[in-house]
Amino acid sequence: QVQLVESGGGLVQAGGSLSLSCEASGSIFRIRAMGWYRRAPGKARELVAAIDNSGTTNYADSVKGRFTISRGNAKNTVYLQMNSLQPEDTAVYYCHALSSMDYWGKGTLITVSS
Repeated sequence: QVQLVESGGGLVQAGGSLSLSCEASGSIFRIRAMGWYRRAPGKARELVAAIDNSGTTNYADSVKGRFTISRGNAKNTVYLQMNSLQPEDTAVYYCHALSSMDYWGKGTLITVSS
C-alpha cells in the first residue's frame, strides 16, 4: 500500500505561479514513477506530468515550458512547479504513484482567475 498526501494549490491570478508537492508513504520502494493528473470541470482526468525513477519526464503538451516536475532525493516526494498559469489550468490536481498498482492522492484544487 502507498499513501499519497498532496500540499499546495489554491487561488492565483493568470500569469502567476504555484507549486504542489506530494509525499508518499508506505511501500514506497515499489514505486516506479510519480506524477500529477488533473480534472477540470466537465472534463476527463488528464496527465499533467510524470517522472520515473530514472528521472525521465513526460509532460502534457499544454503545460510544456510552463510546468516542471521533479522528485526529492528520497524519491518519495514529487513536486510540480507551475508558472504562467492560465484560467484553463483550473482543475483539481491529483498526485499519482505507479507501483504494483495505481495510487492516487485526494486531490487539491487550483483556481486560476483571469
